[in-house]
Amino acid sequence: MAKLLYQGHGSLRITTVEGKVIYLDPYAGEGYDLPADLILVSHGHSDHTAIDLIKKRVDDCRIIQYTDALVNGEYKTFDLGYATVEAVQAGNNKNHDINVCVGWLITLSDGITIYATGDTSTTDQMRELGEQNIDYAFFCCDGKYNMDIEEASACAALVNARHSIPYHMVPGKLFDRKRAEQFTGPGKLIVEAGEEIVFTQN
Repeated sequence: MAKLLYQGHGSLRITTVEGKVIYLDPYAGEGYDLPADLILVSHGHSDHTAIDLIKKRVDDCRIIQYTDALVNGEYKTFDLGYATVEAVQAGNNKNHDINVCVGWLITLSDGITIYATGDTSTTDQMRELGEQNIDYAFFCCDGKYNMDIEEASACAALVNARHSIPYHMVPGKLFDRKRAEQFTGPGKLIVEAGEEIVFTQN
């Protein structure tokens, strides 16, 4: 089964059924020891771009940055065989220009779909994402640089994923249990920093 390690803050590691390893926004926590097949960077802030933490990479490791994923206003889709990666809207008026930020919608070869908002507030696209029967969705909720718990919970209701997971909760902290428990959303799931979950189809 495919699985996910929540490294903390906004950093995730996915291992597919084929054994391919995908890192999203490397920066926080541990677990950078597996050789990378794919590295995704949602925007240019330093707490999302620490790709040098990933010392081991397969020979054809792909790095897809926001500059590759959003070109002249067009959100790109990348078919990698073991996964399809679709860039989606992200950004806000606080600290993240929507023209240089993306979120990620990842569809694994076994059909599991994962949405990671990146750094954002509510976007026009979230209602559309709500029609896609997403399995696991991660929502930033720090309330300082991005949307707060209340807005993130409302976004989770829009996206209506099978499992809604808070992340990127407090600047400088890997995880915050109090904020995580305040988050609401369909199929709310709390995943602690350093915890690994196995993706399920139901």
